[in-house]
Amino acid sequence: MPRSVGLRAFVLSVLIFAVFLLAWHVAVRGGGAGAATVDPEYAKLVGAAAATGGQTPMPGPIDVGRTIWKHLSDPFYVRGTNDMGIGIQLAYSLARVLTGFGLAVVVAVPLGFLIGMSQLVYRALDPFIQVMKPISPLAWMPLALYTIKDSSLSSIFVIFICSLWPMLINTAFGVASVRKDWLNVARTLEVGPFRKAFTVILPAAAPTILTGMRISVGIAWLVIVAAEMLVGGTGIGYFVWNQWNNLSLTDIITAILLIGLVGMALDQVLARLTRFVTYPE
Repeated sequence: MPRSVGLRAFVLSVLIFAVFLLAWHVAVRGGGAGAATVDPEYAKLVGAAAATGGQTPMPGPIDVGRTIWKHLSDPFYVRGTNDMGIGIQLAYSLARVLTGFGLAVVVAVPLGFLIGMSQLVYRALDPFIQVMKPISPLAWMPLALYTIKDSSLSSIFVIFICSLWPMLINTAFGVASVRKDWLNVARTLEVGPFRKAFTVILPAAAPTILTGMRISVGIAWLVIVAAEMLVGGTGIGYFVWNQWNNLSLTDIITAILLIGLVGMALDQVLARLTRFVTYPE
């Protein structure tokens, strides 16, 4: 992409962001009595109405900016089970996502190779894949909690399940789509199956496999937030739910922004790796 186009795109992004911040500020500060508020009945229910007269106003960008600075100035403190820095909470979530995602890679890539290289295995496993793939990952949570009896390991299991299918399907598709000419040359040269898999099939299918990994890590980061809201304890999802119970809307918006930034970072790592594999020069 030409540098001038990149610069103009950056300037346009900054302008859009500035307009968004201005609209947000006007909406929450300029609305007077009509400004967005939390339901007073819910505020009373959680005991937060006394200090706010029954209403909790929606924070503006300045309020959120102060809260972000407060969290980033000390992100890793631990003052108790329910009082940890947002950096600690993100670290718990990232550890679960990367563990579940890594386990899915170990299972999905070899199994995808087997499916892609064998019509017999494909036909045998396809009905099971088609049945299991549409099941919501969170539907597995009660069963995981019952059998594993550990909320953190159950969350990892759910991440494993949701990460498995995009990688498995993309790997099988990438392997099955390798050009027949290349496979025929390898057969003519009497290349063994393992050498053929690593020197012919893997390089050709790598972009498709990495695309599946990119999809999987995005889904995993989405699912971990919901899973942690269900099981509680630690993690950025639990942090969001806990702050809602405290009616701390600035903390919730801060967490939402950080969730988005971390998700973008994970996606960009795999996107760059995909581009490197596709266009190595």
